[in-house]
Amino acid sequence: MLLAKKLKNKAAHYPHLSRLVLHKDETFGWNHTACAIYYNPTAGGAEYYLLHEFGHAVLQHSDFSHDIDLLKMERAAWEEAKKIGDSYGITIPEDAIEDALDTYRDWLHNRSACPTCAATGIQVAPFTYQCTACHSQWRVNEARTCSLRRYPIKKRSN
Repeated sequence: MLLAKKLKNKAAHYPHLSRLVLHKDETFGWNHTACAIYYNPTAGGAEYYLLHEFGHAVLQHSDFSHDIDLLKMERAAWEEAKKIGDSYGITIPEDAIEDALDTYRDWLHNRSACPTCAATGIQVAPFTYQCTACHSQWRVNEARTCSLRRYPIKKRSN
């Protein structure tokens, strides 16, 4: 993929990306620890997603403590991808961006749904939510690439 080579060359302009590697893979992803972008050149919209992952790299995205922060990082990476894409004559359609962001919105909604009463809860700590209706608490797994699991936290009696 020609774009991958162009982005590898562009990475040289960012000191924090001097050791960036791009790996062909089944999925797309940015690994900040390894300074690596994984991409599937045969996937539909491959150029858009590769630009998006490069956006994460340019913005130095790493960990997040609250789930809503991931959605903010995803939005910022898409905005950066649009700018970079424009410099290569690639226009990323807004509906493609919104479709991708919808997957994270759905992920966030599912995590915040109370397993006791189905009301929407709020995140009170990393991987921990509390229901605003019934006050139940539950822990969630990372679940970005696997099935979501919610584990009720048993209240201790005094």
